[in-house]
Amino acid sequence: MLVLTRKVGEQILIGDDIVITVLDSRGDGIRIGIDAPRGVRIQREEVLRAVVEANLAAAAADSEGADALRALLQSGAVVSTEDSTGATPPDASQ
Repeated sequence: MLVLTRKVGEQILIGDDIVITVLDSRGDGIRIGIDAPRGVRIQREEVLRAVVEANLAAAAADSEGADALRALLQSGAVVSTEDSTGATPPDASQ
């Protein structure tokens, strides 16, 4: 890992087309600006981690639902194809 010390207004160049500028320094944090081509993805690590965790939780919930449905079907339970109005959905007759 390269560690640099920069002052407000100073820049870091990455390759030929990415420029990071130190905009402000406040207490325990800094503000930076990033100029990069549109095709370069720039993401905050903590946001990306939260999205991955949410996706894993959703996938786990889906597998729990699938397991419950599988158990219900294996038990021989009768499942109605009628909705609450008594009408049969169009695809239920196939």
